[in-house]
Amino acid sequence: MKFLHQLNLIIRSFIYGLYIPLSAFCYCIICLLAWPLPLRYRYSLILAWNKAAIWMLKVVCRIDYTIEGLENIPKDGTGIVLSKHQSSWETFLLPLFFHQTAIILKRELLWVPFFGWGLATIDPIAINRNDHSSAMEQVITKGKKCLEDGRWILIFPEGTRIPYGQVGKYRIGGARLAVATGYPVIPVAHNAGRFWPRRTFIKQPGTIRVIIGPVIPTQGRTAEDVIAQTKNWIEDTIVKIASDS
Repeated sequence: MKFLHQLNLIIRSFIYGLYIPLSAFCYCIICLLAWPLPLRYRYSLILAWNKAAIWMLKVVCRIDYTIEGLENIPKDGTGIVLSKHQSSWETFLLPLFFHQTAIILKRELLWVPFFGWGLATIDPIAINRNDHSSAMEQVITKGKKCLEDGRWILIFPEGTRIPYGQVGKYRIGGARLAVATGYPVIPVAHNAGRFWPRRTFIKQPGTIRVIIGPVIPTQGRTAEDVIAQTKNWIEDTIVKIASDS
């Protein structure tokens, strides 16, 4: 029975593993054709793919999710979302709840054929990480414009996917952007890495739990203070999620 269960997981993960690149390729072509359209239409195409990817994950790999704290998202403003990063899954989900999310990413990702080109159509904040002196300036300049245009900004302060149960080094860039612009921070905690671990082919069935935290004000504060509060809330909440499981 254990062998059959493992085989079942492998087959399901294989099917989903085929679906993601094939569907992404098709959507990237559509997004490229839609490039002349306003951002809201291009972004809607990406959201449709995100929703399909999450739905397929539920149907094929039996991974569902619950989300708490939606009432903490301001209805009349935007801000900077600082989220735990354990999996690819949260990059699909979070843009569904934060208006026209601008993701901060490495400039090199936009050079990846088809995938990167499609990503470029939703106008992310692409930075040159090799040029550390200007990277933060790039983030603040474009980030401020995105916020003023009514877009949310999504940042993973740990910089890379961290294995479930571990804590990465929280980088201060997102907090600096928040302090420089005066916009608030919204922290997000989840346990997606428990079911879709990084660099792991097999996905485990279950229900991912996502919690959106209360607004963290940034005006008149230091970036160090803001990132410390953000980290404490996220990591304390993840411990709570684990203890409730």
